[in-house]
Amino acid sequence: MSDDTVVVWDESMLAYDMGDHPLDPVRVELTVALARELGVLDRPAVRLVKPEPADDALLARVHDPRYLDAVRIAPRDPLFAGFGLGTSDNPVFEGMHEASALIAGASATAAEAVWRGEARRAVNVAGGLHHAMPARAAGFCVYNDPAVAIARLLDLGAERIAYVDVDVHHGDGVQQVFWDDPRVLTVSLHETPLALFPGTGFPDETGGPGAPGSTVNVPLPPGVDDAGWQRAFHAIVPSVLRAFRPQLLVTQCGADGHRLDPLADLNLTVDGQRATYLALRALADELCEGRWVATGGGGYALVEVVPRAWTHLLAIATGDPLDPATLTPPAWRELCAARRPGREIPLRMTDDAEPSYEPWQPTGEPNAVDRAIAATRKTVFPLFGLDPYDPRD
Repeated sequence: MSDDTVVVWDESMLAYDMGDHPLDPVRVELTVALARELGVLDRPAVRLVKPEPADDALLARVHDPRYLDAVRIAPRDPLFAGFGLGTSDNPVFEGMHEASALIAGASATAAEAVWRGEARRAVNVAGGLHHAMPARAAGFCVYNDPAVAIARLLDLGAERIAYVDVDVHHGDGVQQVFWDDPRVLTVSLHETPLALFPGTGFPDETGGPGAPGSTVNVPLPPGVDDAGWQRAFHAIVPSVLRAFRPQLLVTQCGADGHRLDPLADLNLTVDGQRATYLALRALADELCEGRWVATGGGGYALVEVVPRAWTHLLAIATGDPLDPATLTPPAWRELCAARRPGREIPLRMTDDAEPSYEPWQPTGEPNAVDRAIAATRKTVFPLFGLDPYDPRD
C-alpha cells in the first residue's frame, strides 16, 4: 500500500453553485487556497488528482434512474417541479447534473484510490452531500457522493465499510441508502432532530431487519461545546467501530457544528473540530491500516470557519497536523477580502480553545450530554455484544 494521500481537486468542482444560497462554493475555494498557501498540498506524499464525473451506472447504484433524468431535465424546464428540486433548499441551476456528478465522481475516485492501495488516505473537501435521497434532492444535496463512494467500494469487493458523520445535521441520506445492508455501518453525531433539520437521527434508528445495529445515532442537545462533543464521540464511536472491524473508514466532516455557524446551535471551535479529525485518523490507523476517505460537508461560516477547519483536515490526512497557532497567510487574507468584503478574517488557525474532556462514566448526576450518550449506548451497544454500562466497552 502506498503511503501517499490523494486529494481530489479541480476548480471545475466549484460549479456546484446554487447561486444566492448558504452552500456557497467560495468555502471550498478558500479552503484549497489556504491549504496551498500553508504548503499542505505541496507535501511530498500528496497527489492532486483531477476527478471524472460519475457515470449513470455508478449514480444508479444509489439513485433512481428517473431521478437522474429529472436532474438533467430540470434546468431546461421552467415549469419543472418534483423530486425535491426547485425548492429554496435545492434550487435548480444550470449544469446541475454535471456539477453533481463531478462531486460524486470525486468521492468515488478517492475511495477507489484507497481501496486499490494507490493511497493510504484520500480527501474530497467538496464532497459530503449526505442528505440526498435515492429519488429526491434534500438539504442542499443533489447526488449523495458519500453513498456513491461506499457503493463503489462494495462493488470492488469491500465487506465492511464504516461511515462516520460529524456534520451538525444527521447523515440521513447515507443511513437510508444502507439501512438494511450489514456490510455498512453508519454512525452520525449531530444536533438533536428535535431542534434541527432533517428531523431524523434518534437513537432507536438502528438499521433494518437484515442489518440490526448497522446504524448508530448520537443526537446531542443544542449548545454542546468541545468537551461535551468529545465526551460523546469517545464514549460511542471507538467502541462500535472496534466491534464492527471495518476494512476502510469513510467520514463526512461537516464544519457546521462551530459556534459561529448561522444554521445550527452547537458551540464547537476549530480546535475541537481538529481534535475530532485527529481521532478519526487514529481510528483508521488502528482498525483499517490507515485506510481513510474523508469528505467535507456542511459549513456556512464561509470565511471565518470552514477554510480553517478543512485545512486542518487536509493537514491531518496528508501528514503532520498544523500547529493551531499558525498564522493565516497574508495572501489568503487578501483573497478572503476580495471574495467576501466586510467579513471577519481569521488571523490564526485556532480559536484559542482547549478541546479536553472528561471521559464518560455511568455514575453521578447525568447532564444532557450524558443522557444522550446513555440513550445511544443502551439502544445499540447490546446489538454489538457490548455492555452499555461498562466504560471500557
